[in-house]
Amino acid sequence: MFPNINPREMEKVMKKMGLKQEQIDADEVIIICKDKKIIVENPQVTKLNMMGQETLQIVGDLREQKLEEFNKEDLKMIVDQAGCTEEEARKALKEKKDIAAAILYLKEKA
Repeated sequence: MFPNINPREMEKVMKKMGLKQEQIDADEVIIICKDKKIIVENPQVTKLNMMGQETLQIVGDLREQKLEEFNKEDLKMIVDQAGCTEEEARKALKEKKDIAAAILYLKEKA
C-alpha cells in the first residue's frame, strides 16, 4: 500500500482508524451491466470495512463482453416453430421482446 512502511505498523494504524482489511480469494470477478459484462481475470480482491461501510477494491486484467439479449435456445425454438432463418428470428425477437409473440409474428408474415 505505502512503500517503506512496516506491514505490522500499517495494520496497527488501520486498526486505530477503524479500518479492517480482508483479502478475498477470487478466481474471476464479473460485473453485469445493462449492455455488457466486465470480466476481471486474475483478480486481487480486497474487502475494506470502515465503520460498518464495506468496500471492495478489485485489481486485475479487464475484458468486456457484449450481452446477448436472448440465447441460442430461444432462437432455435423460433426458427423451428416459425420455419424462418436465424436472422429473421433474431430481428423478430428483438422487436417483439417475447418468444411466443415473435413466433406468431413470423407465422403471420409467412
